[in-house]
Amino acid sequence: MSEIHHSLSNSRVLVTGGAGFIGSNLCENLLQHGNEVVCLDNFSTGKRENIHAFLGQKNFTLIEGDIRDAGVCARAMQGVDVVLQQAALGSVPRSINDPVTSNEVNVSGFLNVLVAARDAKVKRLVYAASSSTYGDSETLPKTEEVIGKPLSPYAVTKYVNELYAHVFRLNYGLDTIGLRYFNVYGRRQDPNGAYAAAIPKFTQALMRHESPVINGDGTNSRDFTYIDNVIRMNHLAATTTNPEAIGEVFNTAVGDRTDLNMLVSLLKSNLAEYDPAIASVPVTHGPARLGDIPHSLASIDKARRILGYEPSHHLEAGLKEAVSWYWENLREKSL
Repeated sequence: MSEIHHSLSNSRVLVTGGAGFIGSNLCENLLQHGNEVVCLDNFSTGKRENIHAFLGQKNFTLIEGDIRDAGVCARAMQGVDVVLQQAALGSVPRSINDPVTSNEVNVSGFLNVLVAARDAKVKRLVYAASSSTYGDSETLPKTEEVIGKPLSPYAVTKYVNELYAHVFRLNYGLDTIGLRYFNVYGRRQDPNGAYAAAIPKFTQALMRHESPVINGDGTNSRDFTYIDNVIRMNHLAATTTNPEAIGEVFNTAVGDRTDLNMLVSLLKSNLAEYDPAIASVPVTHGPARLGDIPHSLASIDKARRILGYEPSHHLEAGLKEAVSWYWENLREKSL
């Protein structure tokens, strides 16, 4: 794991959604940096196995509960210095199929977290925003100040989070910083279920010698961001003393884009080192997905300038580590 400068340490940190893919990686890293960690999760998408290794540690507390419950949020905030708000119902297709639940969790739940943080007088709330907020804006690279109209209920909810964080900063003086995540991947990301992300889903299919299904012609491109870059940005946002950062949102990405055809090609070549037969597995193309933006590429200039961010992992290094983790942890389940 890469060394993190300006790391959050010796603090009591609440990670909402702490049993999820990103949340559990944050919990693990925060414990390694000598923090007390409170994990709040209702296990609707998070997994107990993601936090199993931390349950016996004296600096780790699990609160099983839902951010839609204001009382649970208030209890989880007790004595907390910093909140890393990761709890959400992710996935554009899920929000299109069920906009009401996405709104309840991502908007009403988020508001409960903000109110509880305000009332508990926490020092800083860093929240997971989303690149989906850029919507139909065709400008590349994506810069924080230029967004379009949302293309899905999920995108609406994540934009509303930014607006609420802004007004809580304005009206209550709550220190908030938003991180617009771009296509995060890495260890502990779930390959199963209807709403699984592309990289773990493609990887699992290839390990089974099954054709990965690319939505559309494969020319859609994304700024794939390795989990260690996300951990780094959370530390920087949680510890920055730069007044320019407070109340702002920052792209959390690499600043490079890869189309889906190239992504599958890179996955195949990485996996073929473990199993040469994977190199010849064919690829299938399906229909394009509703609500998908064609291209996503972040400018990370603002994060560089204000937070001192540099990505530790570009795609090739990140995929190599991710594939190694998947091979060790998912191969038996996949076969």
